[in-house]
Amino acid sequence: MPRCRKVMHHQNPVFTVQIADMAADIAAAQRLRYQVFVQELGGDGPLVDHKAGLERDRFDAYAIHLILRDTQRAADDQVVGTYRLITQAAAQMIGQFYCEDEYDLTPLKNSGKRLLELGRSCLHPDYRGGAAMVHLWSALADYVNRKRIEVMFGVASFHGTDTNALAGPLSLLHHRHLAPPDLRVTARGDGAYTMDQMPLDAVDRVAAMRNTPALIKAYLRLGGTVGAGAFIDHAFNTVDVCLILSTDAIGALQRSIYTKGAGLG
Repeated sequence: MPRCRKVMHHQNPVFTVQIADMAADIAAAQRLRYQVFVQELGGDGPLVDHKAGLERDRFDAYAIHLILRDTQRAADDQVVGTYRLITQAAAQMIGQFYCEDEYDLTPLKNSGKRLLELGRSCLHPDYRGGAAMVHLWSALADYVNRKRIEVMFGVASFHGTDTNALAGPLSLLHHRHLAPPDLRVTARGDGAYTMDQMPLDAVDRVAAMRNTPALIKAYLRLGGTVGAGAFIDHAFNTVDVCLILSTDAIGALQRSIYTKGAGLG
């Protein structure tokens, strides 16, 4: 998800969150993803439909799509946020989790824990930095609690592929937020990139956190950790890190914040 920026929010939004159960709802999520990941951030992919303005891939048919609506908008333009969830059962049908193209997930898959992969998180530009993400996260927390998920994971991205510019943030993530060995996935393939480019005492920690995307910082505040290594995704024009969040690691205060707001509609 792109970094938050100051924008004029839609006046008096009325939010609802639901699991998309109709093709039209999934297409609306894919249109929002196209706006954010393709038009705004310059991403692309083999199944991106530029003519129809849809960002999609082979995982969508098996995934659970959370969609956030602002019912104050026009009926055909109400979806302003989305999250894609891939369960273990769905991954078995597909043959892999989405981020297995970038990371060796063996430690997670061998952990015996109930897993849920998070991905394709995005908000319409007019709704960043406000209550919209709280509503999405509340619905996600409700789903996690009902399904007794024990570990959530997924890639989150830095925009651009200039690794020199990201040396500070990536090094800080490696030194301060590396996942424990039993959950530590590892970047693999041609895009794999070692994160510890700088010793910790050489990192400007304030600048590094300032240049870390808001979604990554939010996961870290909830007790999230990162896998070993980043992955340079040239197709999506990003540098990805794998975030791992054990639901039993969230403290009581953090849990109360995490579940604040409206549940699934």
